[in-house]
Amino acid sequence: MSWTRNRRDFLRDLGVGAAAIPFAMNLPGLAMADEPARKKRLVVIFSPNGVIPGAFWPDETGSEFTLKESLTPLEPLKDRTLILHGVSDKVRGDGDGHMRGIGCLLTGIELFPGNIQGGSDTPAGWSSGPSIDQEIKKFLQKNPATRTRFGSLEFGVMVPNRADTWTRMVYDGPNRPIAPINSPQQMFAKLYGRLKDQESLKSILDDVQDDLKKLESAVGVEDRRILAEHASFVREMERELKAGAAADVGHAVPEIDPSIKEENDQIPQISKTHIELMVQSFVADFARVATLQYTNSVGMAKMNWIGVSEGHHELSHHPDNNLETVEKLTKINKWFCEQVAYLAQRLADTPEPGGNGSLLDNTTIIWTNELGKGNTHTMDNIPFVLVGNGLDFKMGQSLKLPRVAHNRLLMSIAQGMGHELKTFGNPDFCGDGPLTGLS
Repeated sequence: MSWTRNRRDFLRDLGVGAAAIPFAMNLPGLAMADEPARKKRLVVIFSPNGVIPGAFWPDETGSEFTLKESLTPLEPLKDRTLILHGVSDKVRGDGDGHMRGIGCLLTGIELFPGNIQGGSDTPAGWSSGPSIDQEIKKFLQKNPATRTRFGSLEFGVMVPNRADTWTRMVYDGPNRPIAPINSPQQMFAKLYGRLKDQESLKSILDDVQDDLKKLESAVGVEDRRILAEHASFVREMERELKAGAAADVGHAVPEIDPSIKEENDQIPQISKTHIELMVQSFVADFARVATLQYTNSVGMAKMNWIGVSEGHHELSHHPDNNLETVEKLTKINKWFCEQVAYLAQRLADTPEPGGNGSLLDNTTIIWTNELGKGNTHTMDNIPFVLVGNGLDFKMGQSLKLPRVAHNRLLMSIAQGMGHELKTFGNPDFCGDGPLTGLS
């Protein structure tokens, strides 16, 4: 009989119900005897509309480099950051630049023909292949030692509900886009149970409180500490969500168009809440793959909280000699970078349950974009900024690559997660294999 089976039997003999078992199975004191001590994780963060090259890319290569204005939030994490210039999305075919930019970004393969019209370009449909995050998820889920409750989690920040090629970057397979979860309440419910009606919201933990008490009496000191911390987090998050719903009209709030001001201005709050939920999902080992998508390709967020009242996409089309616009776009990308840095720091500050070091020691964040530059729609020099040590790449450096196909980077990411892919996406762009010099 396997240790996994013994462990489940032990929990059931205690009378622990199904709702508490997924978290309990990850307690260090109940860890699988044959499970690798290290749990590698991958996070992909998307922000749209390209970057200002002069305010983004370091001038230097190697380990001695200076972060430009848009990347300065990563200064405290510079030795754990890898900046890749020269990665290009070479996938062409149907669809406009924005559509192919987001639809091919993680899939590395063409869009299907379709009826979604982008400007004067050929209309297109969904991607014709899976995204790399889902490919890695399926690989991990096949192995009992790396299988988790959800496999992957898809977070969204003001991603439109409308289903079209501009709004989806994650694909389970050909013609199978996955919509991210925008609402922190919905993500909370996914992770911890179904939320009740807002007027009579009762604690989700009430359903498992007896189980947690049973566990506390049967596990060691370290496991009791983790149980207490996790319970405290869930209680606090629950209070925040309930307080945020106090002004509701007594029923579920419908999805609101991203251009509505009061929703738009909640972007910083939604971002922080999702990041906290993601960190806790890793502590609980709910998933080892996650994506966090800010708005969408052609995203029109108005970042009033940093003094930018114009829509992001509108600004991204202004000419380079419009210095006021350049300054605003630099501030926008700096704000996105602040979110990346905040997530990385939270991971760095969180010990790895049952393992060594911190969550960031075992996690790599990849921040990317559908375009290299907004006003030219180029897919050369697609931003790829990596933070964390989960892939065992050599961090703390800035690299300038010779216009390499991004398929090769996607293959490198998969191999860093233990998935030895020989090709990914369109094989025409995989002939040189994974990128060299990253490890």
